[in-house]
Amino acid sequence: MLLGCRQTTSETVKVAEQVICRTIGTTEGIVLEEIPTVDGKDCYEIDAKEGKVSIKGSSPSAICYAFNKYLRYACGSMVTWGGANLDLPEVWPDWQESATSPYQFRYFLNVCTFGYTTPYWGWDRWSEELDWMALHGVNMPLASVASEAIARRVWVKLGLTEEEADAFFTGPAHLPWHRMGNLNAFDGPLDSEWHEDQIALQHKILDKMRSLGMEPVAPAFAGFVPPAFMAKHPEIKANQLTWGGFDLSCNACVLAPDSPYFQEIGKLFIQEWEAEFGDAKYYLSDSFNEMRLPVDKDDVAGKHSLLAQYGEAIYNSIAAGDPDAVWVTQGWTFGYQHDFWDKESLKALLSKVPDDKLIIVDLGNDYPKWVWHTEQTWKVQEGFYGKQWIYSYVPNFGGKVLPTGDLSMYATGSVEALNSPYSENLVGFGSAPEGLENNEVVYELLADMGWTAENIDLDQWLKQYCLSRYGYWDEGMQQVWKLLHESAYSSLYSYPRFTWQTVVPDQRRKSLHDINDDFGKATELFLSYADKCSDSQLYMNDAVEFAALYIAELADRHYEKALKKGRDAKKHVAKTVELLKVVDKLLATHPDYSLKLWIDYARSHGNDDAKKDVYEANAKRLITTWGGWQEDYAARFWSGLVGDYYIPRIQIYFSQGQEKLDAWEENWIKTPWNGAEQEYENPVETALEIIRQNK
Repeated sequence: MLLGCRQTTSETVKVAEQVICRTIGTTEGIVLEEIPTVDGKDCYEIDAKEGKVSIKGSSPSAICYAFNKYLRYACGSMVTWGGANLDLPEVWPDWQESATSPYQFRYFLNVCTFGYTTPYWGWDRWSEELDWMALHGVNMPLASVASEAIARRVWVKLGLTEEEADAFFTGPAHLPWHRMGNLNAFDGPLDSEWHEDQIALQHKILDKMRSLGMEPVAPAFAGFVPPAFMAKHPEIKANQLTWGGFDLSCNACVLAPDSPYFQEIGKLFIQEWEAEFGDAKYYLSDSFNEMRLPVDKDDVAGKHSLLAQYGEAIYNSIAAGDPDAVWVTQGWTFGYQHDFWDKESLKALLSKVPDDKLIIVDLGNDYPKWVWHTEQTWKVQEGFYGKQWIYSYVPNFGGKVLPTGDLSMYATGSVEALNSPYSENLVGFGSAPEGLENNEVVYELLADMGWTAENIDLDQWLKQYCLSRYGYWDEGMQQVWKLLHESAYSSLYSYPRFTWQTVVPDQRRKSLHDINDDFGKATELFLSYADKCSDSQLYMNDAVEFAALYIAELADRHYEKALKKGRDAKKHVAKTVELLKVVDKLLATHPDYSLKLWIDYARSHGNDDAKKDVYEANAKRLITTWGGWQEDYAARFWSGLVGDYYIPRIQIYFSQGQEKLDAWEENWIKTPWNGAEQEYENPVETALEIIRQNK
C-alpha cells in the first residue's frame, strides 16, 4: 500500500485525516467527508468497495471512530495503548455500516486519572492519548492540567504571595485530591517552573481537543481555601472537612455557602482560566468528594437548607465568571455515601440550579452491584430529578493492573438506562478509569457501547476482538476467552491485588481478584498459540501479562503459607521470591508495565537533579505508601517494582519484622532508582515451562 497523507480544506476532515495518517501512515484509498449530526448526535457512514474506503462523519471523533471500527471489523487490525496489530491488506476490503450515537457526549477520564496515570506526561504522550480518544469516539474529556497555575493567580490577586499559594498545593501526583478538596500541602509545594510547564502543556492539549471537536471539561472553584487566605481574613466562615486519615492540617476547609468570597473567588477562577485558555462551556466542580458536611445528623431541615445553599453557591460562582457555562459534577459521592445522600438531600443540593446548567456524571455504575450492594444511583435518584446526566463506569481504581471488570454488565447496562423513563435527560455515556494502560478489552468494549442503543452479543464481540487483536480465532481461542470471561472478567473489585503486594493482609481494604485455576487454564492454552500469533505485538503483550499474572498467583499461594509462619515458612518465602523474580523479568517485555517508564516521566519535568529527585519521589510515593490510610492502594504490577520494591519488602518483613518496613519504604521512595530491567529472550516459552513446573 502506498504511503502518504493528503492535505484537505475541511477542518473536520483535515484533523481526522491527520489522526488516521499518524495511526497507519497513509490515507491512500480513503476518502473522508463531513455530514450533519442527527438531532444533535454524532453519526457516521462507512462504504468500502472496489478498494476504496468512503467514511462520512459528523465530527472528527465520529470519523476517527468509524475508521477504527473499519480497521477492526474489516481489516482484522487494532490500535490501542500497548501498541498495534496492523497487518493491513493490500486492497481495502468491502464493508458497509452506519450508526448514530444515542448520546450527545461520550465522556472520558476521571479526576484521579491525572494522578494515577498522567501527572508527569509530556506533550508527546498526551498527543498520543488524544489520538486514542478520537479513535475510540470520545468527544468530552476532562481537561484538568494547569489548574493550580490558574488558582495561584487567583490567590495572588486576593492578597497571598506566590509562596503562600504554592504551599497550599500537593505534589504533582497527588493533585487530583487537592482539586477535590481532600488534601492540601502533602508532598508539595509546587513552584513557578512547574506552573509554566503545565500552562504550556495545557495550551497544546486544549488546542488539539478543540481541533478534534471535543468539548473539554475545565476546572472550576469548589469552595476550598488556603490556610493563608483564612489567616488574612478571620471573618471567613468555613467548614472543616476530613478525609483519608490525614492530619487536619492537610485536610480542606470549604467556604460556607453564604460567604461573599464564594462567588468572588469562583468568578475569578473562570475569568483567569478563560483569559489564559479561551472560552469553555463545561466546568467541573466537586465540593464533597467522599467527605461529609459537618451537619447535625438529627437536623434534617438544617442539612437540606445547607445543601441547597451550597448547590446555589457553586452554580452562581461559575455563572458569575461565564453566564453560558454549565456546571459538571461527579456523581460518585452520591453512591459512595448513599446513606448521607438520600433522595431529599440530593434534591436539596440540586434545587436551585437550572436543569440545563448542570450535568451529573454518574461515575461508577459498576460499583453498586459489586461493592455497595445497592441499586445504581441513577435509579435510586430517579434520573437526577430532571438534571442532565451521563451514564459512566469506573473500571479501574488506582491504576491497578490485575484484570477485573464485569464484561457482561458493560455489554448491556447502559441499554437499560436508555430504555428507562429517565433517558430524556440522559445526555452521555462514558468511562472514567483512574488508571489507563490496562485491561484493554474493557475499554474497547466500552468504546463500542457509546455508539449503540442495543446490547452487544459478547460471544460475537470477543470473537471479533481476537481476530482484530491477534489475527486468529478458533475453538481453542474461544475457550481461552470463555475461561477469562468466567474468571477475571466476570466481576469488579476495588482492590485487585496479591497479598504479597501488601506484605500482610489488609484487613480494612481486602484484596480480591479472580486469577484462579480457570485463569491458569486459559493462560496455558493461550501461550500455546505463540507460533500462530507471534506476528501480533498485542498477542505477545497479552501472553506475557497473563503468564506473569498466573505465576504471581502461584507465588501468592506460597506467600499465604509463609504468613502462617510454620516450620516451612522459610521454604515458602524462598519459593515466593523465586517466582516473583520470574514475574519481574516477564513484565520487562511488556510496553506499559514498567517502573522505569513511570520514573522517566517524572524526572523529565525537573531542570536539575534536585528537582528530578523530588518528582521521582513523589511519583514513587503515589504507587507505594501514598499517604494517610492509602498505603498500597495503587499496587502496580510492574517490572522493577516487583523486583526492587515488593521482593525486598517481603524479605525484610520475614527477617527483621514489620516495624522495619516504614523506614525502608521511605528510604526507597527518596533514593533515586537505578535498577536495571532484565527480560527473557523467549518469554512465552519460558513462562509456559515455569507454569507447568509449578502447578
